[in-house]
Amino acid sequence: MRFRSALAGVAGTVGATVLANRVLRSSAREFEPFLDGEQGTYRWRGFDVSYTEMGDPEDPDVLLLHGVSAAASNHEFREIAAPLSDDHHVIAPDLPGFGHSDRPPLLYSASMYETFVADAIADLTEDALVVASSLTGSYAAAAAEEVDIDRLVLVCPSDSTGAGRRGWLRTLLRSPVVGEAGFNLMVSKGGIRYFGADHGYYDPAALSERVLEYQWQTAHQPGARFAPAASVAGFLDPEAAVEDVLAAIDDPVTLVWGRNTDLAPLEEGRAIAEVGDTDLVVFDRAKLLPHVEHPEEFVDVLRDGVAAAP
Repeated sequence: MRFRSALAGVAGTVGATVLANRVLRSSAREFEPFLDGEQGTYRWRGFDVSYTEMGDPEDPDVLLLHGVSAAASNHEFREIAAPLSDDHHVIAPDLPGFGHSDRPPLLYSASMYETFVADAIADLTEDALVVASSLTGSYAAAAAEEVDIDRLVLVCPSDSTGAGRRGWLRTLLRSPVVGEAGFNLMVSKGGIRYFGADHGYYDPAALSERVLEYQWQTAHQPGARFAPAASVAGFLDPEAAVEDVLAAIDDPVTLVWGRNTDLAPLEEGRAIAEVGDTDLVVFDRAKLLPHVEHPEEFVDVLRDGVAAAP
């Protein structure tokens, strides 16, 4: 009798989880790109990669490459894309597996993203200023060894998510019931607010309700958990240390860091800048997203090179 009751309880829990996943899946709707501009598609190795294009194509190219997180997309550049487009040709893709780009259930890897970034630079731009954040910064650094760019600006670049590769965790997050439920918890509005306040923003108010809703929608689209599952499990960490890659690059490189970030402490940024022999710009009252919280000053850094932080 006890076994039968326990079995019924497990079945009930699984049933409730399946129902909750189904309700959340049905709540997510088709959504429009966050950035205004011309919407285009870049066909890359079987993916339809979505991108937003702004500004005059005759102006110098700027490629904006968002970071990797559970609810990532090119909306990360919402505060700087339009101002930059006044005198630059701005191209801001959603990385494969994110935003409006295709999200097939692949085993995503760092090498795949390094190849994508190099190909996107070569195919979509000419002598571009390349801006990339977090893990994508390491992919852009690797790409700069292979393709021509004008300058590289990396925001809190990272080459590690922490605990090494954990195949069991990737498998768990990819699973259709438990994994989907765990991911839904991670990208609940409460979860997005928590991670934004803890890691992203010095001032949590910088995460507006409109952005929060967009992040929730993008994180609940079909296939949304597969690329983040690879990241959380360490499979998007590149092989080479970012400072070693930067030391081999001839192009000008600027690192931008938020003084108040704990996830990627400023001491780490100073160490990377010293080994990589790069400029370092530090923004006070900022964590991982200084380009969101201090857009005017950040754009000045892009336009004029190294400038004083606010």
